[in-house]
Amino acid sequence: MTQTAERIRVIESQVLSNDWYLLKKTIFDYRRADGTWQRQQRETYDRGNGATLLLYQPAQRRVVLTRQFRFPAFVNGHDGMLVEAPAGLLDHATPEQRIRAEVEEETGYRVGDVRKVFEAFMSPGSVTEKLHFFVAEYDATAKVSDGGGLEAEGEDIEVLELPFDDALAMVRRGEIVDGKTIMLLQYAAIHIFPTREHAP
Repeated sequence: MTQTAERIRVIESQVLSNDWYLLKKTIFDYRRADGTWQRQQRETYDRGNGATLLLYQPAQRRVVLTRQFRFPAFVNGHDGMLVEAPAGLLDHATPEQRIRAEVEEETGYRVGDVRKVFEAFMSPGSVTEKLHFFVAEYDATAKVSDGGGLEAEGEDIEVLELPFDDALAMVRRGEIVDGKTIMLLQYAAIHIFPTREHAP
């Protein structure tokens, strides 16, 4: 048992929804740093873990991204059309297996070697999901289809191939607002396409 686990006593757990994913309310006692116990409750949304990947061409300084409609962003005042790196839930596959399949479904590029760069919890205050972040090189010979996602899953994805510097400019202008994509582009700015300022 971890040191943190010894500070948690689950009192009650209630399923609020188990439709698309699992939403639970949990009441627990938490031992604070001063040794006292405090009763708390939290709602957690469990949609499984996921993976995301940035396709890039180092010599040409190009990347492949996607654009698709996201209803939760639309509800929050955005037009809903988000520019993103390909991503998907693991669904019992390994992160490497899942991201290869997702990239091919969404972009039409078949990738072999993928390199994991980090993991991150994207919204740890309420969502349990942990994302595995990858990068991979691509070229024209890896294009095996038009991509676009799976119609049966409601996907209608536009594939964007653009200069890396244009993608960074889109972040600065607020045209790319997806967290995972911003993180991958910032990683690439430091480690894949370094300027003289960032070069090792």
